[in-house]
Amino acid sequence: MSAPIDLQATFIPNDGEFFRVKLALEIAIDEVVNEAGCIRYELTEATEERLILTEQWESEELLAKHSKGTAVQDLNESLSALLAGPVQLERL
Repeated sequence: MSAPIDLQATFIPNDGEFFRVKLALEIAIDEVVNEAGCIRYELTEATEERLILTEQWESEELLAKHSKGTAVQDLNESLSALLAGPVQLERL
């Protein structure tokens, strides 16, 4: 069995959009934590300047499935006009 995959996603909200970004992330978290393979999916930092989502997945296959799922699509749509730039995704 392979080691879990750890990720950190950083979201930089536009000025005045912190609460809308945080709400969109909280809605996504409620959906994603029930997905197959999700070990951890939570906000670990939330300031006016940035929000950090920490993720852990059982496998590459389940992470790929998550990445193409409706929760991620809905989140991306919700955030499209709220972020100062693209989400910064980093493998830990």
